Amino acid sequence: MKQQNQSYGSAFLLVTSLFFLWGFITVLVDSLIPRIRELFTLTYFQAGLVQFAFFGAYFVLSIPAGFILSKIGYKKGIVLGLATMAIGCFLFYPAASYREFTIFLMAYFTLAGGMTILQVAANPYVAALGSEVGASSRLNLSQAFNSLGTAIAPIIGAMFILSEKVKTSDEIDALSNTAKEAYLISEASAVQTPFLGIAGFIILLALVFLFVKLPTILQKVPKGGYRKLLNKPSLVMGAIGIFLYVGAEVAIGSYLVNYFIDLELSLAIQNSETMRSLSETLLGNSIIEVSNLAIVGAFVTFYWSGAMVGRFIGAYLTKIIKPAKVLSAFAIGALVMIFISMSTTGFVAMWSILAVGLFNSIMFPTIFTMAIDGLDDLKPQASGILCTMIVGGAIIPPLYGKLADHFGFKLALILVVLCYGYIFLYGRIKHRNP
Repeated sequence: MKQQNQSYGSAFLLVTSLFFLWGFITVLVDSLIPRIRELFTLTYFQAGLVQFAFFGAYFVLSIPAGFILSKIGYKKGIVLGLATMAIGCFLFYPAASYREFTIFLMAYFTLAGGMTILQVAANPYVAALGSEVGASSRLNLSQAFNSLGTAIAPIIGAMFILSEKVKTSDEIDALSNTAKEAYLISEASAVQTPFLGIAGFIILLALVFLFVKLPTILQKVPKGGYRKLLNKPSLVMGAIGIFLYVGAEVAIGSYLVNYFIDLELSLAIQNSETMRSLSETLLGNSIIEVSNLAIVGAFVTFYWSGAMVGRFIGAYLTKIIKPAKVLSAFAIGALVMIFISMSTTGFVAMWSILAVGLFNSIMFPTIFTMAIDGLDDLKPQASGILCTMIVGGAIIPPLYGKLADHFGFKLALILVVLCYGYIFLYGRIKHRNP
């Protein structure tokens, strides 16, 4: 038993490194949206299509990934996911060189395809590395390192992707041919360099998983698994919860920079000694030398770092309090913060919407583990269904962008209010009927 626990501990640490990786990359994608939007003069709705390509892969590939995983096992599934991610990262090089928006979308889709396979494999694997009772706590802890990646990514994005001022199409057209070519080459490089580095790291990690020994947990694959799972009300409700949670979290995170610009916070930050100092600390540079996008973009790190702190706390809370009760309480917290941001301006509106990240923290792992509780060898297929619903990140952000185009950011937040309202109800139902 002691040897098994040590084996589980080593596997837990290694798989948890994957959570950090895809958290970092997911939010780095958000850093590209403001830059791509100005470079290609996109509407907020069109910019949301970046997330559609990224999260649409979850809808297309999650159930096939669950089927493949049930055949090849967790370890080979992880290696396959990492290899696909590396290919997606390498595709950013020609995508940036040709400066075609459609090629960017293809690169995002490929990258997300690899992440899909990882999500389908890693989430149930961590949940299965021990008792059912501790599954929510373990997955919250792994997801805390996912949040560590998401907390670091905005700073990296602000420093390397948003740091230089982006010219509009009119400004680009006004340049001489030589200056225009030089500018576009520098824009391509700003995107290429980070993703080439990430691709190299992913390849090294794939080699580690290829040769390391992981505990075999999946024993058999029941026939007719998907049909049986669709008759499980808890799983179906949990799948809807995942759809709405991911959609709401990504919608807020994707448009935070634009929301802050709309609130005219760049000027407010420059005029506040405390906020100016904090921005320069986060950026590691004087705000005079960076764009308005970078000035406000640096603060997005608090949205994702809040999720990290909350998940470490949640790993403890879900040990001593029923996970469903914790879920409902955190959903209420998110709703309160959104209503404050909707009804205020300036730094109060900024900090309250950033605080939603803290309350987002435990939602995915808690919904996930409650939905797969007691499913045993059906977990890979159940994970495929749940990860399919990550497509919420492809559907809700463009809808939020469309509402923002027509009614402004504050009224558009009503959409995410509805999402968190459902999550609150799911937690209440699971608390009363475990």
